[in-house]
Amino acid sequence: MLRKEEVLQDMKTRAAVSDFHPFKKLVLAYPGEELLLVYDRDFKYGQSFYLVGTEETKERILNPPERMEEEAEEDDMFLVYKTPEPQTWVSLGSELEIEEESVKDSRSKNNKRPYDCSKFKGRTSSLISLFERVRREFGAPVQFSDRNASVAKDGYVECTPYQDKSFSIKQLERDTGTQAAPPLQDSSTQTQWMYPKNACTQYVPREFTEQEKEDCMNSENLKNVINSVALRFEVALQQNEIMDVFFDDWGALGEDEDAFGGKADMHLKEYQSFTDLHFSKEKSVSCVKWHPTISGVIAVAVTERLSFEDRINLSTKLLLSPSLILFWSFSDPINPQLRLECPDDIYCFEFCPSDPTIIVGGCFNGQVVLWDISMYTERLQNSRTGGGKHAPTNTKSLSGFEHRPESEAPIVRYCAIAAIETGHQAPVTDVQWLPDYYEVSRTGVPLENKNGICVQLATCAPDCCVLFWDIRAPRVATQSMADRKKPEEKPLENPHGVPSTFKHLDLTWKPIIRVSLPKINTSGEYSPLKFSLRDSVAENPMLTNADKAQNLENTDGGIEYRVLRVPSAKHLKTLEDISTKFFVGTEDGELVYLDWKMEKDNDSGKMISSKPSHRFNIHDGPVNTVQRSPFFKDIILTVGGWTFAIWKEGVMIGPLMHSACSQKKCTVGNWSLSRPGVFFIGKEDGSIEVWDLMEKSHEPSQIQNITTASITCIKPWIVSSKQHLLAVSDELGTLHILEIPWTLHSPSVNEVKSWEFQQTYSCTQFTGLARKKLKS
Repeated sequence: MLRKEEVLQDMKTRAAVSDFHPFKKLVLAYPGEELLLVYDRDFKYGQSFYLVGTEETKERILNPPERMEEEAEEDDMFLVYKTPEPQTWVSLGSELEIEEESVKDSRSKNNKRPYDCSKFKGRTSSLISLFERVRREFGAPVQFSDRNASVAKDGYVECTPYQDKSFSIKQLERDTGTQAAPPLQDSSTQTQWMYPKNACTQYVPREFTEQEKEDCMNSENLKNVINSVALRFEVALQQNEIMDVFFDDWGALGEDEDAFGGKADMHLKEYQSFTDLHFSKEKSVSCVKWHPTISGVIAVAVTERLSFEDRINLSTKLLLSPSLILFWSFSDPINPQLRLECPDDIYCFEFCPSDPTIIVGGCFNGQVVLWDISMYTERLQNSRTGGGKHAPTNTKSLSGFEHRPESEAPIVRYCAIAAIETGHQAPVTDVQWLPDYYEVSRTGVPLENKNGICVQLATCAPDCCVLFWDIRAPRVATQSMADRKKPEEKPLENPHGVPSTFKHLDLTWKPIIRVSLPKINTSGEYSPLKFSLRDSVAENPMLTNADKAQNLENTDGGIEYRVLRVPSAKHLKTLEDISTKFFVGTEDGELVYLDWKMEKDNDSGKMISSKPSHRFNIHDGPVNTVQRSPFFKDIILTVGGWTFAIWKEGVMIGPLMHSACSQKKCTVGNWSLSRPGVFFIGKEDGSIEVWDLMEKSHEPSQIQNITTASITCIKPWIVSSKQHLLAVSDELGTLHILEIPWTLHSPSVNEVKSWEFQQTYSCTQFTGLARKKLKS
């Protein structure tokens, strides 16, 4: 019970916030002093509570009639079942139909005795059994017994089947046999011979008159036909210019099947495998590189198989597990020949093309590391003949730091590492050396490289930037008189024998260019994982060997990097024919095409990175491979997610070829070094797909299972013209060396020209489709 005054006071105080505000009129019109608020347990009126608006209803709810309550209680307590009473049948006119459909006996039933059956002769009756016996045996008991029916004459009555004319059964199935024989017919004919006759035919060409020619040239139908076939006619003319119509295609298809290997030899054969039970245990191979000059030596980087959260939780344990790059030799598949010590897990590394003793690597913490293995080159070379157990002779041996036993590989410490605050803020996923014939300035302009060696490199990481580095010492500023008078510092002891090749860069190394990747149409930046530069490593045609020897100071036959300095851009020639555009594969499966040249901002006046010119969202997962063909520098292979694609630089409509989604995820890809139309795709189930586009492009030519774990790296290598190897690594830390069969590494006749024609034809079709879309 609620007092009306209190409810009105609540509505006056709280106004529209009051719970009784929706029922203001009902409260004001209520005649009594107290309102009844009832809790609706059964939710009968749609709310948890309801308010009574009249006095009569309130009295009825508070004091319900006793009789109704007693009846309700009696109904609940005593429930007596009553048999339903049958109702009178009401005919609706269906008796006739029921009578027709009901089943009745066609014979009348008789209950007469058997001896009275004579009275019912000629009448339809039920079946009656008749027992006959002689008069004197009437009333005697009946005895039944068994007897042989075949002996007694009346033992049985045969009921032979006969045709009843009252019924007609339609035959539904019949088995018959039929044999057909061709009719033979002899016929002959004879042509009537006639004497030969000489005959001739003369025809006169039909020509249009001048008026007809003018009407035809001005007709609308001719113009419509020319407009409709102009594009196809242009494509046909281009094909005639590209293809030699007199070339014997059938002759070019012939292959020498009797040569070494034959076409039957199509499978990759395991040549050797490398694994280390101590350093590779429970680790994954992240990068594989063949030694550029020493045959039979391969380097692998091993990393922990942990997520980012697990690395944080197990950070203390990881300090006891060193991060290494292992050098393996074919002469010793059990023990590594060399171990490069790393500050953190290495995700990518690369040999310097001009000096293979210099190695650069990218760490998980974003730092860039340099190694110098020049002291161990002889050990790696002798390992091929089994004599690679000699320690270097030019290192210092102090007490407690003697060389390890011959059975244990030496550890090489890194000689320089980038400053962690100026490097990448994410794991370095790709690193590439710039060619030795050019270098880039701080604004990204290509300049001539007078040193004649590779001195710059580029790295990328998912921190949305690509960094360019220079391994030379920066230009020395003019020293003051006070600095000149300072005494020279005494060099520190080097107990570990770390080379001082890049001592000028250790912990002070900074990038010269930071290329950011802003998105084209929206805010934010792309996260690069892999990139590919246009110009590959090649000899500089502008410098001779004499010029290179004159520009470099050699120490023990090596390059003295400490004396190299970054020259001023004013004294270097700008190279206009060097392309500064490159492809980048992102973490979101996109392929971005951009320029590394810096441009001036109109608002701030600072040099900033330009926005990418093209962006393609073609892959359904992170891009793990962006590689140019070794035969055509404008053909690029990209792998990511469950698909791969082939692109042509300059054709920005889309990829020349895009594969269908495979059942297993694609983890890596690599071109063949000997055939332009062959490449390898690694899968997450441990299999390798071999694609030969000269044979078929809708499916792989071969699928072969290599391991049970996911494949991480694929690197081919040419040992000789008759032996080609393929290095395949997996997540279990094992490196598999496979031998490529003859059919996959031996190119056919004019295969390079055929592949070039195929790419040109695909580009022509793309151009035609683009023009057609623009016109429509």
